[in-house]
Amino acid sequence: MIRFILSDLRRLWAGSLVVVLLVALATALGVSVVLQERALRLGSARAADKFDLVIGAGGSETQLVLSSVFLQPSPLPLMPGEVLARLAADPRVDWAAPIGFGDSFSGYPIVGTTATLAARLSGGLAEGKVFAREGEAVIGSAVKLSLGGEIKPMHGLPEEGGETHTELVYHVGGRLRPTGTAWDRAILVPIQAVWHIHGLGAEEHQGAEEAGHDHEQEGADDDAHAHHREIDADALLDEKWAADAPGLPAILVKPKTIADAYKLRQDYRSGNTVAVFPGEVLTNLYATLGDAKQILVAVASGAQALVAASLVLVTVIHIGQRRRQIGALRAFGAPRSAIFGIVWLEFFALVAVGIALGFGLGFAAALSLSGMFSQTSGIAMPVGFAREDGGLAGVLLAFAALLAALPAVLAYRQSPAQALRA
Repeated sequence: MIRFILSDLRRLWAGSLVVVLLVALATALGVSVVLQERALRLGSARAADKFDLVIGAGGSETQLVLSSVFLQPSPLPLMPGEVLARLAADPRVDWAAPIGFGDSFSGYPIVGTTATLAARLSGGLAEGKVFAREGEAVIGSAVKLSLGGEIKPMHGLPEEGGETHTELVYHVGGRLRPTGTAWDRAILVPIQAVWHIHGLGAEEHQGAEEAGHDHEQEGADDDAHAHHREIDADALLDEKWAADAPGLPAILVKPKTIADAYKLRQDYRSGNTVAVFPGEVLTNLYATLGDAKQILVAVASGAQALVAASLVLVTVIHIGQRRRQIGALRAFGAPRSAIFGIVWLEFFALVAVGIALGFGLGFAAALSLSGMFSQTSGIAMPVGFAREDGGLAGVLLAFAALLAALPAVLAYRQSPAQALRA
């Protein structure tokens, strides 16, 4: 029987190939939707795990998380700088890192923050050192720059007519280890540099410069400028924040305990600030994502149903064309069960091969899409099969077994005399 089926498939290779490709493409559509949705969930959840608590000004919690955790460009309202000073002095806080954004370089977002966050974000640096001056920067693992490279910050986006700042040029001093988050594509600079380059914190800037002149009594402009950077180095390392610090769009907070995290979240959810756990916000986004997944799965199921209907039509026509062959087999003594088994096994084998190929194509498509998304966002998107995918394969194979039974029944009911007269 197996030799007969293989011989028949070789003789009808073109039609067999069409059946396999139709099933493979329909299966790949559904598999890629499932795998891509799962990869997006896992990747975003792992990225959010890096940050315990985010505090920002009153407004959209979703936008706060998207801008601060996933570094999506969007203007956020500013909260008073005294919030940062209060958090830094709070005994429940391990560390609090302000972040400021709005500038970019070659498509990479420039984020103003602290040396503490730069050092702890990836558990240490892959190479170089953490910035100690306003003119130094630490780059994420996916930023295609080398140590010592120049970074000229641009305010806004090039397509929106952004302007390049001429007040300061950053130099790459270190590179972070991979984190699997959007921060792998970020350029980290001192928050003080972001304030100064945008004309904020002018009084602090001036006071530090005057202190430097009193201490060294240097008259040349270049020497004064260099000494100003050394004074800023002390401020960067101390990370002591004044109550009149410039406004901030967001603060990343590392509480000492889980209980402290919930208390801080409650304390800063009143008044002009909002505190969120990124995981909670992602849960709401997942609900929306789940609705979108249901729509895509419905579209994929519709495509699979159309493919199944077309396959039934093709096989019925195919059985009609093979009536003489089936009649000859019956005339030579082949039992009906053998005819049923040949037709059923031949069709089921084609569909099973198409399903297996579809799983491979779906995995490749999800892997390609996740790679492109990871390259643009920096978020690692783990694509892989789970135990429930085995159930999906089982359902598809069961449906294929039922579908293959239709042409097999038609061949089974066909009498030799009618077949040979056709």
